[in-house]
Amino acid sequence: MAKIVDVNGTQVVDYMARDYESLLAAMHAQIPSKMPQWNDFNNGADFGNVLLELFAHLGDILSYYQDRVANESFLGTARTRRSVIEHLRLIGYKLATAVPAAARLSVTVPAAVNAVVTVNQGDAFATKSQKKKPSTRFEYSREAPLNIDFSTIAADPVTGKKTFNGLPVEEGRLVKSEVIGTSDGSANQRYLLAHTGLILRPIGATQTTGRDVVLLTQLGAVITPWALQDTLAFSRAGQNDYVIEIDDNDAASVIFGDGAFGAIPANGSQIVATYRTGGGTAGNTPAGTVQTIVGAPQLALLGAQVTNSEAATGGADRESIEHAIQHAPAVFRSLKRAVTAADYEALALSFKGVGKVRASASGWNTVTLCVAPEGGGKVSDVLEANLKAYLEDKRMLSQLVEIADVDYVPIFVTAEIGVESYYLRSEVLANVQQAAAALLAFDNVDFGRTIYLSKFYEVSEAVAGVLFVNVTEFRRFDVTSPAVELSGKILLGRNEIPVAPPPVANPAYAAGIRVVTTNQGGL
Repeated sequence: MAKIVDVNGTQVVDYMARDYESLLAAMHAQIPSKMPQWNDFNNGADFGNVLLELFAHLGDILSYYQDRVANESFLGTARTRRSVIEHLRLIGYKLATAVPAAARLSVTVPAAVNAVVTVNQGDAFATKSQKKKPSTRFEYSREAPLNIDFSTIAADPVTGKKTFNGLPVEEGRLVKSEVIGTSDGSANQRYLLAHTGLILRPIGATQTTGRDVVLLTQLGAVITPWALQDTLAFSRAGQNDYVIEIDDNDAASVIFGDGAFGAIPANGSQIVATYRTGGGTAGNTPAGTVQTIVGAPQLALLGAQVTNSEAATGGADRESIEHAIQHAPAVFRSLKRAVTAADYEALALSFKGVGKVRASASGWNTVTLCVAPEGGGKVSDVLEANLKAYLEDKRMLSQLVEIADVDYVPIFVTAEIGVESYYLRSEVLANVQQAAAALLAFDNVDFGRTIYLSKFYEVSEAVAGVLFVNVTEFRRFDVTSPAVELSGKILLGRNEIPVAPPPVANPAYAAGIRVVTTNQGGL
């Protein structure tokens, strides 16, 4: 409620009263002194009161816009993606797009096959679709074709089949030779790509997979290639460069120069783009799930079968504004030059697909990055090669960069749970396992972080329906470790990250905790 303050004999409206109710109350409070003849203003049907309500409504809207402008004016308080994009553009930081997961497939054919098969860019494979979960598409994304000569591969004496291991694929879909417009010869031309969700990794970081975007202009029989740049500020007048801007809705626009900074496409030339869309954590599929040939008829005709012996990793959703606000200042302070360990970590974390990283000097001129991909798992060949390429022009001349996998440490927890008699036991136990698993979730752990037994007691006892908790096992995946660490904590090494035990280690552990005994009812 607004207050009318008397200042030197003058009534002043409280400036903090900016919502509808407060503005309306403040105007009502002014009526007796400003318009004493109006004594029925509390009548909701009075036309004057209707006008006051309209003014209060407009004031409420204007106050909202004032607050929004104030909040969106600063990076630390901005809440809309569009504002964050504009703020970070001032320091040369671009929000990363979603990146695709990568995997290597094994191709198995009958022993009688001796043909040479060519796999081309865009040849597709997929996981099997399930209820409420569509299939995930993987493609051979490299520009150079891959030739597989099955005549040089010996048949397996047990299965009687030939297997080629190591067909590299990435999640996503190829959009080939899309005509995005025709040049009108003007400066700063802008053309919107038809498909959203463009996969666009940092320039120089696609040495293994090939270019994410290939742009050509065609005028008659003359075809001119164009080069993607981070900015046109350093492009010369006749240089065939362009940039790509991605808005808050993931729509990508191709932007050409003005003739002074970057060339202008010839008037009447057709602009053609080839690019890939997709990316995201949905591509991080388990081993053995990519089994369908959907766009490689040359393999299907041979009766080939495919599978991924290891999980697809490295897929990450588009960069969130929270991640950008947290990491952009560190990247800016590094000046995009990797000198200290903190510089390497900041730059690596800005590379989408990298979930966690720890940099350390492993020699007088060697820096080793222990990298955990988004969602965990091992570093794929694609992520390793692209990350090295991204750091190539940022490292010091004499430094060598090595990429290593993280040391994942399974944490075994076994507990005896008592359940209140008026609760469904299976539901309570599932909630306990879920709460315990959250402590070991990838987003909640980090390098060298100590694991405390008390935390498992805390989250388990907080579950509704739990009568008591008795943890009988709390240890690393190590046969020499005691059943329960006497200190109540598990210390991890500098490059170690705790994880829930995988089913292959012990199928009895569900979601990171195993319930061996339960008691129903009171003590």
